[in-house]
This record gives sequence, C-alpha cells and structure tokens, in this order.
Amino acid sequence: MKPVSELLKKRDGTLWHVRPSDTVYAALELLAGYEVGALMVMDGGRLVGVFSERDYTRKIALQGRNSRETQVAEIMTRNVITVGAKTGTRACMALMSEKKIRHLPVVDGTTVLGMISIRDIMDDIIADHESTIAQLESYIQS
Repeated sequence: MKPVSELLKKRDGTLWHVRPSDTVYAALELLAGYEVGALMVMDGGRLVGVFSERDYTRKIALQGRNSRETQVAEIMTRNVITVGAKTGTRACMALMSEKKIRHLPVVDGTTVLGMISIRDIMDDIIADHESTIAQLESYIQS
C-alpha cells in the first residue's frame, strides 16, 4: 500500500483548520463550507487539537451548550493521534479502527502536512482493488 503522503498530494497542501479561540459556530460553518467532518485546531502553526462533528454533537448539542458562545478550545479533542507521511494506508486504517477515529493528521516532526479521513483510505483501497482487477482481467485475456 502507498504512503499517506500520496493521498495528501491530491489536496495541494490545503490545511483546513480553526484556531482554539474561534467559536464552535464558526468552526461548524467551515465544516459545512469545506464539506468535511473534522478540522485541525492550529495555534501559531502548531497542531493543538482536532475539532469534529462528533465533538459538536457530544459536547455542545447533547449538553445544551451554545455554539456561538463556546470556543473550540473548550470542546476539541486534545490528545491527537497523528501519523507520519510515510505511514502506509493499511496501517492508518488499522489505527483508525482500533482507536475508533475517522480523521488522522499527518505530520513530519512538528510540521503539519495535512489530514486524511477514513474516506480517503477507503477510496485508495477501492482504486487499488480496481487496478488489480483490471490487471488480472488483462492478463487472463492475453
């Protein structure tokens, strides 16, 4: 399987993120605008957390809090699980399954390269399988 750095190439270096001081409502607007389920939380170029739809539903909606008054820092996931650029997609899928997460920031030391989702992994696996099938069909027909 390929390294996750290959998946990030499709994003042209996009680092969708919010600041810890942003309101949850502003973060939700970004989630909707980018059509993603999570954003990295960056403070001065440093990854300090992840904000996801799951954080919103469990820590705002279910607790009756106000998203326009609550800062992202109050509800973000702080103990962020990350992977390196050379980590293989299968290893990422296993980690996501084990930790019950759907998003993984990709880092090189302290430099944030991007974030991949379970959808990115699944799309890659499907494309890999389709390529294998096409090669086998070509081999059988020749």
